[in-house]
Amino acid sequence: MLKPVAGFAAFGLFWGAWGAILPAIRAGAGVNDGELGVALLMIGLGALVSMRFTGYLIDRYGGVVLPVVTVLFALCGVLPALAGSVVTLSAALLLLGATSGATDVAINTTGSHTEHETGRPVMNLAHGMFSVAVVVASLGTAGLRAAGVRALPVLAGVATLIVITAAAVLAPGATKVTGTARTHTGKSRARLEPVLLVFGVLCALAYLVENAWQSWSAVHLDTSLNASAGLASTAPAVFAAAAATGRFAGNALLARVRPVRLLVVGGAVAAVGSLVAATANNPWTALIGIGVAGLGTSVCAPTVIGMAGAWAGPGRRAGAISTVTTIAYVGFLIGPAAVGAVSSAWSLPVALGAVAVIAVVVAGLAPVADRVASPRASRQLD
Repeated sequence: MLKPVAGFAAFGLFWGAWGAILPAIRAGAGVNDGELGVALLMIGLGALVSMRFTGYLIDRYGGVVLPVVTVLFALCGVLPALAGSVVTLSAALLLLGATSGATDVAINTTGSHTEHETGRPVMNLAHGMFSVAVVVASLGTAGLRAAGVRALPVLAGVATLIVITAAAVLAPGATKVTGTARTHTGKSRARLEPVLLVFGVLCALAYLVENAWQSWSAVHLDTSLNASAGLASTAPAVFAAAAATGRFAGNALLARVRPVRLLVVGGAVAAVGSLVAATANNPWTALIGIGVAGLGTSVCAPTVIGMAGAWAGPGRRAGAISTVTTIAYVGFLIGPAAVGAVSSAWSLPVALGAVAVIAVVVAGLAPVADRVASPRASRQLD
């Protein structure tokens, strides 16, 4: 159980620091907001390119892939601090995205494998540690920035901690994540099976809700509700803290309830919280809604990924998870952009109200995914 928890904590450590250090990266590269936006798209592009291939590597070579991609991710995480132009920043972020996507697949596969081996829920706990690490790293980096520390020392320090984690906890020689490589053929890797498409779409919708609030909550308080800058800036931290709480609670609940039930409840709670936050007439009510939305949506993606891993079975788990997470990543990327587009056409509260509708769709689609997966799952689980 330690491996997926440590892997997600290391992953969150970087992304928490990244959000807080991004203004310094922008200044160091000498780019404007438009150029930074283009460069940031490279993260998503790199991830989409690497995720399916990483699943194949894990299915073939097993647990050794996790520490390797984690170390590469740590090293590439330092590169943006060295960029001096939009071209070099874009190249650095492409490499960062590729290694981030690979690490994402590897740690999710390890978590699913651990659930299968131990018979205990792990995915929500591991994702919860990611959220905790994001909050801790974000606040810690903010403190370092206030003390005048530049981007390179911050990212180098984070990289060092990630490498130490990889060496101490995720080291080669660990339990293999998959079954025998001989059972996995090129033909099966290339086929997108319908159940994986359903899981992928479901996870994409969950990620869309999650990243929409993570990205737009502070803006909503600031522009829609005229909150003070200090109060508005707490919104992402409230969301992340609620997400961590929800994931820890969800992990405990999975010992008592079926995953599909947790998924339905999570989607419904996320819808209620999103609606409250979108329609609030004061910042404090909106913060309550944002927290409730964080509690609900937090359990959705890890539960879906765990269901996909259980459906696939040991021999094909990494390939299945890489397929699902690749599809899901599209939702994670387009969520903030979709909110922005709807907001431009109507208003931000309307756009965030639409997020509540998507959360309802997650709750409604969960039983469909469970029914589609059940026949195969009963044959694969042992």
